[in-house]
Amino acid sequence: MTRDVRWGILATGFIARLFTQDLLRSGHTVAAVGSRTRESADRFAAQFGIARAHGSYGALIADPGVDVVYVATPHPLHASNAIAALEAGKHVLVEKPFTLNATEAERVVTVAARMGLVALEAMWTRFLPHMVRIREIVASGRLGQIRSVIVDHTQDLPDDPAHRLNALDLGGGALLDLGIYPISFAWDILGAPLAIQATARFKATGADAEVATIFRHAGDALSLTLSASDTAGPNIATVIGTEGRIEVDTIWYYPARFVVRNSGGESVEEFKSSVSGRGMQYQAAELERLIQSGLLAGEILPPSESVAIMRTLDAVRAQIGLRYPGEP
Repeated sequence: MTRDVRWGILATGFIARLFTQDLLRSGHTVAAVGSRTRESADRFAAQFGIARAHGSYGALIADPGVDVVYVATPHPLHASNAIAALEAGKHVLVEKPFTLNATEAERVVTVAARMGLVALEAMWTRFLPHMVRIREIVASGRLGQIRSVIVDHTQDLPDDPAHRLNALDLGGGALLDLGIYPISFAWDILGAPLAIQATARFKATGADAEVATIFRHAGDALSLTLSASDTAGPNIATVIGTEGRIEVDTIWYYPARFVVRNSGGESVEEFKSSVSGRGMQYQAAELERLIQSGLLAGEILPPSESVAIMRTLDAVRAQIGLRYPGEP
């Protein structure tokens, strides 16, 4: 493809607004938006100057002027929305978590491969400049052997039982909304966990309010994560090696500052992010690069890894006893 990649925004909620702002700010082409109602789509289109508004998700997916569909619906709808877009010949960027569970994730990836289309998880933090530099430092061996990763994602979010975050039928809970970030970070630095331990605290709705995990990775490295939706913590990340460590300031999953320290605690490098907006445009740029290069997967977050991370989340849920309506 030599022309601009044309984006379609599927759903008009909070995260869709943030992503669209970053797309437009960075010069990407947003061609259309679709919502469950025409009124919501019209308001969104008017706010962002989008040419076409559709009163259903199906109409957006069928729009011939859309190349990529950004799926921003609640978690239980990710798989069906993504598959519908793929079967209509559209590439997809699917909000994290990629799906509700690994079975759904495998289904999405299988359809994408059959159609020869890109299916990318919108784990936007993976693509931010400070994360690119952290991976470079780890790979260089400057930190020695990585022994541990410690990271939290803790926020004080709405406690209304009907809110999406607290409703099991909408995939609510700390793990899929917040825990996906530190668990994906641990995967990014240390690879797949070889052993998983998890514990949780629950809300009256049955949604998980707080989840803690300890993973053992290759080389006996450990990762520790804490996620909570009803308490605000420091939201920092630390990567510890035998020869040094990386300390990522709050808020680590946003464009962030970090310091590299040697084994004596002295600062040997400081990285400061300079990013326009929230930084969600970097994942869009990666998806467009894949399309224009004729690739179905990149190195930062291939679809096979998104599936594997969903398996990890499934294993955590099995340990804490968390099931969503309709699951076996």
